[in-house]
Amino acid sequence: MKKITRLSVLALGTALGVLSPTVFADPPVQPFYASVMKMAPEGKLGQVIKQEKIETSVKGAQAWKIAYISSDIAGRKTISTGLVVAPVGQAPAGGRPVITWAHGTTGSAQNCGPSQVLDPAVPLNEYFLVGGNSWTDYGIPAVEEFIKEGYVLVATDYQGLGGGGRHQYSVSATNGMDTLNAARAAGSMKETGANKKTIVYGWSQGGGATIALAGMPDYIKQTGTAFDGVEILGFVALAPQDISILAPVGKLDQAAADKYLQGSLKMFSDNIFNFTHATMFYWGTQAAFPNLKLSDLFTDEGVKVVNEIYNNKCMHAASDTFNFNYATTYTNLLKSTPTNTMAWAQAMIKGGVPVVRPVAPVQIYFGSKDTAVPPMMHKLYQDQICKLGGNVGRMQLPGEQSHFTTPGSSKPFYLAWVKDRVSGKPLENACPKN
Repeated sequence: MKKITRLSVLALGTALGVLSPTVFADPPVQPFYASVMKMAPEGKLGQVIKQEKIETSVKGAQAWKIAYISSDIAGRKTISTGLVVAPVGQAPAGGRPVITWAHGTTGSAQNCGPSQVLDPAVPLNEYFLVGGNSWTDYGIPAVEEFIKEGYVLVATDYQGLGGGGRHQYSVSATNGMDTLNAARAAGSMKETGANKKTIVYGWSQGGGATIALAGMPDYIKQTGTAFDGVEILGFVALAPQDISILAPVGKLDQAAADKYLQGSLKMFSDNIFNFTHATMFYWGTQAAFPNLKLSDLFTDEGVKVVNEIYNNKCMHAASDTFNFNYATTYTNLLKSTPTNTMAWAQAMIKGGVPVVRPVAPVQIYFGSKDTAVPPMMHKLYQDQICKLGGNVGRMQLPGEQSHFTTPGSSKPFYLAWVKDRVSGKPLENACPKN
């Protein structure tokens, strides 16, 4: 019997048109998102351009799917989708605080937005955990507890995950803008009874978005939005990713750019799962910065494969596809020597977390067994920001917590922290004392 090899499978796939450009069409989405994808990104930041009331099993809550105007690192207007969950009934005098959630990695195709699953307005439901019941992570952490406290919840999908355009995966500045504009959108909806007080929280990719937004005062303060004057009281980052923190300090010369890019490629090529995250990040960065070319980093085969996968599949399906087709040879999709590294390094830094004093306190939670986001990333972030006079706390969670147990194990701690910020309780500077 003739032996079937990976190359023969790829050859057959090519013959059948699997690698043809026609597969780059957006995957099927529900009617709400299909109609949004036909809309132009015109309007004020945070302006809700479409909303639909949906059911939620959260007691005392009402929920909507929304589409709203946002923008990206290049200043281009975009459309993002997401969820809004608010208490039922009349809002108290002074209104309700807003909690805006930035989710972790779900993928890069148009059907990867967490709001697109059945019954999305629920507590966080994780794919990897025993109780996971979907092909992705979805839901909003502590939504039930926050609703009981009388808060309004909003959870962005990010641009490119249901609103059209190509998702800028882990381009933290863009993801942070989507998270803020989601808060503006929720605040602009009369049904929510929201006030200006806002807490930002996020995990993994969303943790990066959270700390990126913390260092974007001009974007936060700008006027002419759908809901001006958002007052951010604090930022909660669960295992936040930050590739830009690994950039060399000082002037970025060619040698430093080469080392930075090659170091990031090597760090995240140790297994298929991390490789999928890393290559999706490069794919998303290229979407944010069109002067870059995927062929700078990938072989010809690699360019075709990553475009095909990331235009059509969400995170875990993408990882499985790499594993099925490439097993231990997945790094062969990368060039042995990347080119145009200066431009790539500059883009990765620009799209990453700004080294700027945060506009409000930041609290980070992480697990000692996190292999998806190395804890040294947020340790370096804390070191840099504390030197600038920021207030950044960082707590290692009890036990041996992984990346995926971090949201659940951190909940008792951040619930108390958030309540204290909303109530105006004074907070000491949590930076390490030398």
